[in-house]
Amino acid sequence: MNFLHDGPEDAAACVLLAHGAGAPMDSRFMNDFAAALAERGLRVSRFEFAYMAGRRTDAGRKPPPRAERVMGEYVEAVAALGAKQPLIVGGKSMGGRVASMVADELFKARKIAGLVCLGYPFHPPGTPEKTRTAHLEKLATPALICQGMRDPFGTEADVAGYALSPSIGIHWVTAGDHDFRPAKGAGVTAKENLGTAADALAAWIDGLISSGVADRR
Repeated sequence: MNFLHDGPEDAAACVLLAHGAGAPMDSRFMNDFAAALAERGLRVSRFEFAYMAGRRTDAGRKPPPRAERVMGEYVEAVAALGAKQPLIVGGKSMGGRVASMVADELFKARKIAGLVCLGYPFHPPGTPEKTRTAHLEKLATPALICQGMRDPFGTEADVAGYALSPSIGIHWVTAGDHDFRPAKGAGVTAKENLGTAADALAAWIDGLISSGVADRR
C-alpha cells in the first residue's frame, strides 16, 4: 500500500486520511489540507482505496464501490502504516465515512485515538431523507466533523435534526460547501476556511493528547 506523507515524523500525533469517492489522495483539497495540518506540527499520511489506485494503472477508471466494501481496506491501511504515535483516522467525504464505520473497532482495540471527517456525507445531495447516520448515533470514538455550513451532503440545518453521539463534535466552516469554499460575499476566503478547519482539528487533537485519551494506544 502506498502512502503520501506530510509533516514531521516525530509529531505528537499522526492523522491518516482517505480520499473522497471521486478524487484521489493528491487532489487539490487533500494536498492543501494535508499541508495545513503539517504546518501545525502534525504528521499526515494519505492512502487510496484499491479502486482509486487502479485508476493510475492500465486497470482504468472504475466507479467507487459501496462504502461497506472498502472497510477492510481502511483497517489494512492502519496496520500497514504502523504509526508509532497516537493515530487519528479519517478522510474526505466517503473516506471519512468509511473511517467512521471502522473507528469503534479500532478504538476498542486501542489502535486509534480518534476520528476526523472532512465534509461528512450525511446524505446524498437532494435526498436528505436517505441519511447515513445510524452508526453515528452510538459512536464511542472521540470524533470531530469539519463541515461546510451549506454542504449539500449535510447543511447546518440538516445536521441539527440528527441524534448524533455525544462523542462527536462539529466544527462549522463559515458558508462553506463540500470543499469548504465559501459563498460569494461571505467575508471569508477558501484559504481562510481551510485554515480555520485545520486550526480546529489541531486544537482538538491537542485536547485528546492533554486529556490522556491518546495514551490508551
